[in-house]
Amino acid sequence: MLNVNEYFDGKVKSIGFNSASTGHASIGVMAEGEYAFGTRQKEEMTVVSGAMNVLLPGETEWRVYSAGEKFVVAGHSEFHLQIAEPSAYLCRYL
Repeated sequence: MLNVNEYFDGKVKSIGFNSASTGHASIGVMAEGEYAFGTRQKEEMTVVSGAMNVLLPGETEWRVYSAGEKFVVAGHSEFHLQIAEPSAYLCRYL
C-alpha cells in the first residue's frame, strides 16, 4: 500500500511504502527552502539527487550531503534541512 504525504504547503512530497528489501520507507522530493522534521523512530536518509544541508540533533555545524550519501537521525528528535535546489531522498525507518 502506498501512502502519499505532503508537507510545508506542498514543498515536500513523499510516498511511503513497505518492501521486503527496504522495510518501511518513504521516497520523496523537497523544493528549495528550509525545513525542520521531527522523528518518532530512528531514520536513515539517503540523498538520491541534489544535495541537503543538514543540522542533526545535538550538532552545532551544518553538513552538506550529496547524491549517494546517507545520514542517520535518532528517534524522538528533530533535524533541520536547507535545500538549495529540488532534491530527492529515500528515508528508511529503522
